[in-house]
Amino acid sequence: MKLILGLGNPETRYDRTRHNVGYAMLDAYAAEKGAEFQNKDKFRSQIAELTVGDEKVILAKPTTYYNNTGEAGRLIADFYKVEPTNILIIHDELALPFGTIRTRLGGSDAGNNGVKSMNQHLGPDTARIRIGVYNDLRDRIDDADFVLSNFTKDESTALSDLSSKVLAIIDDFINGLFEHTTHA
Repeated sequence: MKLILGLGNPETRYDRTRHNVGYAMLDAYAAEKGAEFQNKDKFRSQIAELTVGDEKVILAKPTTYYNNTGEAGRLIADFYKVEPTNILIIHDELALPFGTIRTRLGGSDAGNNGVKSMNQHLGPDTARIRIGVYNDLRDRIDDADFVLSNFTKDESTALSDLSSKVLAIIDDFINGLFEHTTHA
């Protein structure tokens, strides 16, 4: 069994923000696979269950708000008995230019509060897809304001190409082919 967690904030006002790129990627993956999310209060998340090949997959969008996503991750991992090495976290990354995708196994939170919460509750051995959101606006405003701001029109258009790359990486993770890489 694999657990894939997209980080974001649950209110619709955050839908097109940089901080919700994890949610957006899970929404795209669920749509591609014909899966639908359902609110599951006991997991403090929206959950979609599907099977890819022979692998049962849980897609989860924690509703705990970004900085406390580890609480939901722990509830789901405990219930389904998913080991950290079978968990993939998808999140925005301020240190990477927009459109850059990096994958990694384990590691520190690098200042990302959502990943910090995940590490506190699940440990540092999860797989990660880090999606770059940096642009020049970041140098002019506070971090929180930047990640909670909407993507530009050009960035929004580019997200569909980015999405296809991320969805392929999710499939690789499910199929045991996940690697530490950088995709531009």
